[in-house]
Amino acid sequence: MTTEQGDTEADSIGVSTTRKTFALLEALKETEGVTIADLTQRTDLPKSTVYRHLQTLTEVGYVIERDGRYYVGFRFVELGEQARSRRMGYTAAKRAVFELGQETDELAVFVVEEDNEAVYVHRYGSLSNTMIGQRRPLHSMASGKVILAEWDDESVHEYVRDVGLEALSPNTITDSDALFDELESIREQGYAVNDQELMDGLRGVAVPVYTPDGDFLGGLAAFGPTSRLTDAHVHDDLLTRLRDKAGEIKVTLAYS
Repeated sequence: MTTEQGDTEADSIGVSTTRKTFALLEALKETEGVTIADLTQRTDLPKSTVYRHLQTLTEVGYVIERDGRYYVGFRFVELGEQARSRRMGYTAAKRAVFELGQETDELAVFVVEEDNEAVYVHRYGSLSNTMIGQRRPLHSMASGKVILAEWDDESVHEYVRDVGLEALSPNTITDSDALFDELESIREQGYAVNDQELMDGLRGVAVPVYTPDGDFLGGLAAFGPTSRLTDAHVHDDLLTRLRDKAGEIKVTLAYS
């Protein structure tokens, strides 16, 4: 008979093992083709532990071994696509992002919130697939601020308290009062602008996307270098196209 203490110890071992597995997967994600020696150095795990975990991951198809080097397997693509297709609206947004990028010749993204972070679900542009699933602080990007603007004040206060307002560039909003003022403006005007708040030299604009029932779906954004994204380009061209695409997503869902 297993004791309560035994259960606790087993749970602890299981959690530790799972954390090691994901530490290895994160290290594999960062570099294309890694040896066991490289992974041992990157994760500070014993070589025997790394080997055992890799053997298990290889057997179930989530890691691929080629000539002594290990790669993330395509089984993860299947899981990722399931997450991206979890809501019909996410699928509808994919086409809108592609068309937006084609029509504007700018980078385009659809972003949602998960665990207080902005997550790239779809992207159009150079190396577009490399950003899918990556996370950014909500307060540092236009689409993230669109998401925060949908929250009530209490939820935003919790975000500031639990996540903080990290500065990713000199222009990132790091003051809570300034953030609340910004969110109020976004609610009134119906869009958000990122003026080099995520990265120097990068500017973007985003609008909210809603379902036919009025439920918030995510943020649709276009971004590019400040040399191209002038005030005139943002407000006279990109903003109109973004609103049109957000409306098309809503219509698509209404007739799906």
